Amino acid sequence: MSTVKCILFICASILLSGCKKENDSSSGQGSSLGPELKSISYNGVSVKVVIDKPLSDSVDALLTFHGTVMDDDLIVDAAYKALTEVKKITTRPDILFVSVAYPEEGLLMGDNVRESEAALLWVKYKADSALGVKIRKIFMVGHSQGGYIVTRLNTMHPTDGAIANGPGPLNMVLRCELEETGQIAQGETCRLLRNKYGSVLTNPEPYKQRSLLMFTNNHQADILFVQGLQDSKIQMTSWPFFKQKMDSCTTCRSIQYHEEPNYGHTALFESPDAALKFNQFLGR
Repeated sequence: MSTVKCILFICASILLSGCKKENDSSSGQGSSLGPELKSISYNGVSVKVVIDKPLSDSVDALLTFHGTVMDDDLIVDAAYKALTEVKKITTRPDILFVSVAYPEEGLLMGDNVRESEAALLWVKYKADSALGVKIRKIFMVGHSQGGYIVTRLNTMHPTDGAIANGPGPLNMVLRCELEETGQIAQGETCRLLRNKYGSVLTNPEPYKQRSLLMFTNNHQADILFVQGLQDSKIQMTSWPFFKQKMDSCTTCRSIQYHEEPNYGHTALFESPDAALKFNQFLGR
């Protein structure tokens, strides 16, 4: 592991507490004593998840999807941290948390929807027998790239509701153009796309197809978008267009927005009003 990776790994570990125990998904009853790491699979697609099972055996499941870390050495810690942050704002005691450690390293934006979908389908069709619980409803919540994944999954499979906080990237064309022309710092996401498709300036279509702006139809469950209006300039430039496209959808379930004027990218986890809206959505 490189020096940079080691530093990131240590920093992520400091933010988290508790021991990690990895089991196969067939190991039976989930733990009621704290989060537990499991390897699961659905239709031949494997992914690691962190499961926190309440004492109740009749539960609502909440899949959580972390934000970008880019390094697969860090995705399990990111999944633990996402579970911790979501659990902090969740008021209901009967929630089965399933935090998904979806892969990122070396993947093009959106390619990890495959593993994320496997986690969702495992919860829908296998988790009850694997964990010894009765699942009443299934919800999803994601932050940043996790919100991107939740939004895409919501166009693919019905659940009982989805929450996306600061979802993105909304517009890969804009983001990668700004990077390529030196107006913002370059990042791994656009570099991988450029290596695959060439310059966004001459071949924008594949960048466009991976933008969240392309996934604004056929939403199969009610969805709540939480957006801090103090988020990055690039996010706020595309946010009104994303809302406009979502609002024009004629094949979507209910679409709700909660905007926070005094908060930024992590509004859901910082704003009491956003947390209240989140819990009201889960309690419908």
